[in-house]
Amino acid sequence: MERFTTLIIDDEQIARERLKRLLPEFEPVFQLIGEAKNGEEGLAMVEHLKPDLIFLDIQMPGKTGFEMLQEMNHLPIIIFCTAYEEYALKAFNTVALDYLVKPVEKERLKLTVEKLGTKQVTGSSKQIKELLELIQQQSKPKTIHSIPHKIGDRVILIKPEQITHFVANEKYVDFYTKDGKKYISDISLKKLEDTLPGNFTRIQRSTIVNVEHIKEFRKYFRGKYVLVIDDVKATKIETGRSYAQKILQLIQIE
Repeated sequence: MERFTTLIIDDEQIARERLKRLLPEFEPVFQLIGEAKNGEEGLAMVEHLKPDLIFLDIQMPGKTGFEMLQEMNHLPIIIFCTAYEEYALKAFNTVALDYLVKPVEKERLKLTVEKLGTKQVTGSSKQIKELLELIQQQSKPKTIHSIPHKIGDRVILIKPEQITHFVANEKYVDFYTKDGKKYISDISLKKLEDTLPGNFTRIQRSTIVNVEHIKEFRKYFRGKYVLVIDDVKATKIETGRSYAQKILQLIQIE
């Protein structure tokens, strides 16, 4: 079988390491030539190295897999590795791309190799764009209506509009309201990002902010900003460097 130069693009180190352990079991099909931990880095590597094939996560901070594909000049074979629900599988199959649900299993990867052997994964850029539009339309998650905070045998429900920001804290997520009170949730930051209303956005790897409670933007160094929240403490939050473009769009700066 033909050998495919391969990149792994995924923000989750565990997912990257799992693929790196699995790929050598299918020698000589995959020749791993690099890995990227976010969309910006991945896009640069694709354009520079021009791989035959990439394993690509969809949801990544800064630049998603969808946004990467829209900006690619070199279009390799795309194998998505993500956590979208099963309903999307048929859509991917219509353009002969492959789609692996995390955590990737060896037996499922074996089917991918069989597809590669029959040249079934060669969708055109037009087909891929049509697919991305379809997935984005169909995969809008349900919006969460309240965030639970447990106190003993009681559960307090906090409405999203009362919340100024969320901060990941080891196994839990701290979240804060405009009156300066701190609460704790065991809902992951990733799930919150997927299910919170549209006025919430991630501005660094560990922080999601309610944009309706941003009072001020202050330029920082190396493309970063400091956000001032309109809570009683005038909380200041530093943005992540890889989120610079999102912040510029947020404050409508060209």
